[in-house]
Amino acid sequence: MNFLRTLSTRRLLLLLAAVVVLGIGAGAIAMAATGGSGPTPPPKPLDQALQDALNAPEPAGITARIKFTNRLFPSGALLGGAADPLMAGASGRLWANKDGGRLELQSDAGDAQIVWNKTDVTVFDASRNTVYHATLPPEQPGEQEQAVPSLDQIDRFLSDLGARVTISPAQPDNVGGQPAYSVTLSPKHDGGLLGSAQLAWDAAQGVPLRVAIYAQGSSSPVLELEVTDISYGSVPDSDVQVSPPADAKTIDLGTLSHDHGTGGESQVSGLDAVRAAVDFPVAAPDTLVGLPRQDVRLVGSSDSKSVLITYGQGLGAIIVVEHKADDAQSGGVLSNLPSVALDGVAGHELATQLGTVVTWQRDGVGYVLGGSLPPAAAEAAARELNK
Repeated sequence: MNFLRTLSTRRLLLLLAAVVVLGIGAGAIAMAATGGSGPTPPPKPLDQALQDALNAPEPAGITARIKFTNRLFPSGALLGGAADPLMAGASGRLWANKDGGRLELQSDAGDAQIVWNKTDVTVFDASRNTVYHATLPPEQPGEQEQAVPSLDQIDRFLSDLGARVTISPAQPDNVGGQPAYSVTLSPKHDGGLLGSAQLAWDAAQGVPLRVAIYAQGSSSPVLELEVTDISYGSVPDSDVQVSPPADAKTIDLGTLSHDHGTGGESQVSGLDAVRAAVDFPVAAPDTLVGLPRQDVRLVGSSDSKSVLITYGQGLGAIIVVEHKADDAQSGGVLSNLPSVALDGVAGHELATQLGTVVTWQRDGVGYVLGGSLPPAAAEAAARELNK
C-alpha cells in the first residue's frame, strides 16, 4: 500500500475506481454504457486510452456533483429498517485538492460526510451524530510518485487480466458532460452472482467519472457512483477540511496498516495448526456443497482469534469465519436480519443481488458464511457445515 501515497489525487482516484471494477471482476460484456448526451472523444485502443489517462496533467482541484445508487440491500434488511445515505443511496458534492478531499451525501435517510487528508480519514453519520475516525499509515521516507507504465506493461497487464475476464474495447462516451471512455469487464468463470462492472473516465483529465456494478440478468446497476457535473481548478482547503460537530460521538478505528502480519495478526495457517491454536472446535470439512477446501488460517488479534476458511476459487468461492461465541453477540445488528432455520439451529440471513451472508451459533461457536451465491445455496452450505 505504500505506493498509493506516491500517486497524485487524480491517479489515486482512477486507481481506486479501477480496483473496485477489477476486484469485483464483473461481466455481461453486451451491456452497453449508459452515458449522457454530449461530445465524445475519438476512438482509441484501450491500452492507449489508459496510458493517456495516467499521463494527463494533474488538475489543481476537483469540484463535482455526484450521485450514489445502492440497490444492494433489500428494504428493512439492516438495522430493523433504519437506513443512511451509504445504505440507501444519495446525491451530493465532492471537493478535492492535492492535500485531501471531502464528499458530502444527502438523502431522505440522512446525511453523511467523508473527509480525508494525508494522515486521517473521518466519516460523519449525521443521523447518528457519530464520527468514525481512522489514521492512515505514515508516509515512508524517499517515496516518490510512480512512473506511468509503458504500453508494453499495460498490454501485459491486460493480457494477464484477460485470462480471467473478458475486457471490452475503450468505448467513446460522455459522462457528467465530459468526453469520456468507458470499459466493461466480464468474468470467464466463477463469477458468482455478479453480472457486469463498468468504469468510465474523463478522456482529457483521466479522472474517474463513473463506476457501476450489475448483478446477473439485471439492466440496472446494483451499485453506482456517477459524476453528474464536474469542474477542474483550484479548491481551497476550507472547502476540503471541514470538522464534524463538536458534540458528535467519536469512534476511533485505529491505524489502517498496510503491513500484513504485524500489529498482533496471526500467521498460523493449515487445519492442524489452527485447531491447536484456538480453544473452540473448528468445523472445516474437506468439501462444502461440492467445493474443495482451499485454505484455513487464523485471523484477528491474540485476544479475538477467528478462523477463516475458504472453499472454491474466484468470485464463486464460499468464505466461512468461525469464532468463540459470545452471549453479547447474539443481539445487536445481526439479530435484526431475517431469521432462517438451519436444521434445528436459528440463524440470520442477509440476501442481496450480489451474494448472501448467513450467521448462526452452535455449541459455543459462532459462524458467518458468505459468498456470491443465492440464499438457497448459502443455506445448503450452512446446513452442511452445521452437521
